[in-house]
Amino acid sequence: MQSGVTVLSNAKAAVDTSNLSEGFIQVKYTGGKNVRIKVQITKSGGTTYTYNLNNTGSYETFPLTEGDGSYTVKVFENTSGTKYAQAYSTSVSLKLRNQFLPFLYPNQYVNFTEKSTTVAKGKEIVQNAGATDDLAKVSAIFNWVTSNFSYDYDLAANPPTGYLPDVDKVLAARKGICFDYAAVMATMLRSQDIPCKLVVGYAGKIYHAWIDVYVEGVGWIKNAIYFDGKSWTMMDPTFVSTGKGSASIMKYVTTPSNYSQKYAY
Repeated sequence: MQSGVTVLSNAKAAVDTSNLSEGFIQVKYTGGKNVRIKVQITKSGGTTYTYNLNNTGSYETFPLTEGDGSYTVKVFENTSGTKYAQAYSTSVSLKLRNQFLPFLYPNQYVNFTEKSTTVAKGKEIVQNAGATDDLAKVSAIFNWVTSNFSYDYDLAANPPTGYLPDVDKVLAARKGICFDYAAVMATMLRSQDIPCKLVVGYAGKIYHAWIDVYVEGVGWIKNAIYFDGKSWTMMDPTFVSTGKGSASIMKYVTTPSNYSQKYAY
């Protein structure tokens, strides 16, 4: 990762595009106001992603997850209530060095460093399982997390506005909501050089987060986690075919309409 090589800015915001070919940008607010700040990133003809941004002048990392093309980046300041005014806007043209890179680096939603406890735990899990190929690593990490974590019903009932997982805190507590499970697994898998999307959308009518994982020779393994209110289960047909699923799971995962992706991080 490099920084400061190419920066687009005005007096109120800066967009560091030094890592554009790696699939992410860094944005910071420099307007000096103690107000809520938002970033919107939109690929031409694609989905608009809206993020919260700190107002302390520190960079945060945002992925460009919809592939090559032109993206518009806008920064907004809160003026009153739910009203925002545009503070900065710029456009960037993305040509990825590798199509999987946006799903290998940390970002605001899958936030880790090489020193993160979650990264070390992922390495330990893989080593203890004797997992050498990517599919075995995915299974080992999935099985460990879902066996050792419990669902946080209190947090699910009243999540803070703008909630973002802190993967090391989630790991220490050994509990979380679907968003937390997905962020921890994505951290462990990305740190093992396995492309992993943290996906937010709907499972049935329930707003939900899960992971899609890319395995060489298999492709994208989608809808990899599902919570039925009692336990977490692998939901992809690839995993079901290995004997890890049940008849009811097979019925669910073979119904594409059960899943609806809104965003991938």
